Amino acid sequence: MAGNFLRDLGVERPIILAPMAGGIGSPELVGAVSNAGGLGSWAGAYATPQQILDAAKQIRALTGKPFALNLFAGGYGLRPEVDAAPMLAKVAEAHAKLGLPPPVLPPNPDNPFEDQFAAVIEARPALFSFTFGIPNADALARLRKAGIRTCGTATTVQEARALQAAGVESIVAQGEEAGAHRGTFLGAMEDSMVPTLQLTRAIAAAVPLPVFAAGGLMDGRDISQALAAGAQAAQLGTAFIVCPESGAAAPYKQALLDAKKDTTVITCAYSGREARGLRNAFIDMTADIPILPFRQQNDLTRPMRTESGNKGTPDYISLWAGRGVTRARAMPAAELMKTLLVEIAGA
Repeated sequence: MAGNFLRDLGVERPIILAPMAGGIGSPELVGAVSNAGGLGSWAGAYATPQQILDAAKQIRALTGKPFALNLFAGGYGLRPEVDAAPMLAKVAEAHAKLGLPPPVLPPNPDNPFEDQFAAVIEARPALFSFTFGIPNADALARLRKAGIRTCGTATTVQEARALQAAGVESIVAQGEEAGAHRGTFLGAMEDSMVPTLQLTRAIAAAVPLPVFAAGGLMDGRDISQALAAGAQAAQLGTAFIVCPESGAAAPYKQALLDAKKDTTVITCAYSGREARGLRNAFIDMTADIPILPFRQQNDLTRPMRTESGNKGTPDYISLWAGRGVTRARAMPAAELMKTLLVEIAGA
């Protein structure tokens, strides 16, 4: 059987901070969650190797507790090259409204995983988690040699079985309610849109590995339901974005707090890969034009997203959020952790 994977790592509570790339999951947020007994996760998917090492150093200065580092283990080169002119024109419209110069088409970058992964090995987190695929056998062997435990993302039972076959030690069951990027790497994305609790039950029944539920989970009652479905822990992202320690831009946080209903959609508009976020102006502007590959699309929209945050408007920000967004609560991460634990106890 799976045993208690997180307890063996030294994690006291069944709560994992979802890895959130692009600065949202700051070292301060990671440290706060780990200090409160959960597992903080820092996402290095867009970071240089040195930035990964620096983040790990910052986190260790903030907590002596275990934490995870996360990377994208695939996702590059899946979308064919397209005519970039229509997308450049739409981004140019947004730039003009934000007072930015016309956009310049960035190159379609190579997968940075190998260099990033070397930094993860050097940083030696308690756990290495990943999404969009599975690292090769050599990479997994290097993790084992370094004493770093592993966790892969599955959006279907088929993917969970592939992770098990590769020797991965634990699995995040990412339900369709999850905010941000879909982790699907086998089969069609549409076939992976399985509700979180249903997926958790199915993976827990099919694979003898620790399972962590992710997708739309916001409070202690949600966590209790995930545990009852067979998860050893719940992974929460959207719930922590509005914490003061989060690196999300102020208009992003406010958009989540202002959400009165679930307006999230699956879109490729911001990064070139399917992700769930609040519908906004840029998603609507690009609904009928070709999307550039991941992560060329992401690099093209980055100046727009950054300036939209600086200007205080959510219209051109990737407002990643799960379906539980209407229940976001603004409080320090340590206070949110305490609240969640009280709710779990009372569920």
